[in-house]
Amino acid sequence: MSSYENKLSRRAFTGAVGVTAAAAATGLGASPAQAAEGPQGGPAEREFRASGGRSSRRPNILFILGDDLGWADLSAYGSPHIKTPNLDRLARQGVRFTDAYSGSATCSPTRFSLYTGRYPARTRGGLAEPIADKSVGLEPTHPTLASLLKASGYATALIGKWHAGYLPDYGPTKSGWDEFFGNFGGALEYYSKLGLGGEYDLYEGDAEYKDLRYYTRIITERASEYVSRDHHGRPWLLNLNFTTPHWPWIADGDTAQSAEIVRRIKAGDGRALWHQDGGSVEKYKEMVEDLDRSVGEVLKALRRSGQEEHTVVVFSSDNGGERFSYNWPLSGNKASLQEGGIRVPNILRWPARLDGGQVSRVPVFSPDWTATLLELAGARPHPAYPLDGVSLAGYLLRGEKVAERNLFWRVRGERALRRGDWKYYRGKTGRDQLFNLAGDIREQADRAAAEPARLAELRRAWEAVDAGLLPYPA
Repeated sequence: MSSYENKLSRRAFTGAVGVTAAAAATGLGASPAQAAEGPQGGPAEREFRASGGRSSRRPNILFILGDDLGWADLSAYGSPHIKTPNLDRLARQGVRFTDAYSGSATCSPTRFSLYTGRYPARTRGGLAEPIADKSVGLEPTHPTLASLLKASGYATALIGKWHAGYLPDYGPTKSGWDEFFGNFGGALEYYSKLGLGGEYDLYEGDAEYKDLRYYTRIITERASEYVSRDHHGRPWLLNLNFTTPHWPWIADGDTAQSAEIVRRIKAGDGRALWHQDGGSVEKYKEMVEDLDRSVGEVLKALRRSGQEEHTVVVFSSDNGGERFSYNWPLSGNKASLQEGGIRVPNILRWPARLDGGQVSRVPVFSPDWTATLLELAGARPHPAYPLDGVSLAGYLLRGEKVAERNLFWRVRGERALRRGDWKYYRGKTGRDQLFNLAGDIREQADRAAAEPARLAELRRAWEAVDAGLLPYPA
């Protein structure tokens, strides 16, 4: 058995520096029935154990992404100042993953890894970090989670941020989603819907949709309506991709701030949306708590629809946190392959098959969820496009061991690979480093000199994967 599996170790209590204490304080051990409506409180969460012996129909799938949400930005993950009662409740009702990762360190490559179940650099579009123009995107011929589930009888929809290519060549409805409502680009001003190039970026399908209300409100309404529908006996997949809490730092009601950014965009300021002269810890807190309320609204709609029991809900972030994120004790943030750039909050709930109040320390990353959801839905990957993720279905439902394996990342100027508790990392300095995350989650004690053979082994493993990927364009 690997050092991170089914083992109530000292790390179970202290490895995440206060996370479990925070979890206990928020009552993550409550049963689903208690957690659904009652106040926070109860015993601490327990190590994950598959319940086994249950059966269910093919589940609906609701996959929710936050945007640039840091690993410790939820109170369930240790935030001392941001309150996220709805996501904490979701964790109490399901499984909280402590060692979960995004498929890359920025928005669009991670989305490629989730949509395809493969490393971003398997495709030309995944080499952009992130996509910023119309030159590349997710090729419509490439199988996706949506296209494979659709072929298996699922209704499919994507609401919110797509960020895997622009019209006319790319888009969700060209890649397996029956319905799309949202934005194509990497960022937009929350009221005007103006994107990075000053273009209007709110669409229903391939047509512009005019609605100048606060964006998070709009997509929350759309998602609540979708999960409330009668799908006539068909299971469904909904990818719900919030832009919150991505810049610009505009909360619901900040109309004066919105107007100023719109003025700058129209005056030709190409950096206006980056909002580098704005925001604050308090504004960021406001945006994350709004994300939490919005998720809560969608989950309430799901419960009212009577489909909660047989719906798999996954919550995650597309990469680590940015300027105002609370990432302690991790080093680095978005765009870096240090833990702060790729380790993300990750919660799974499926009342029909999984007990609540549990925590898993098995390392997982975005492509694993593609493989897992396909298996849970009874769908198969396309044989010509083998997945890089590993299905967790056997672990989650039958208690099977998750074999120790390599988690691989590559971005321009950086490389990383995790195997068990060990992480190989090369940053922009070009120096190879080795960290043992079991006792050094902050990546400060470089073990490269003390463990040269291990370092060389992990470097060779990284290079073996890299050799099979597309090179970056010159």
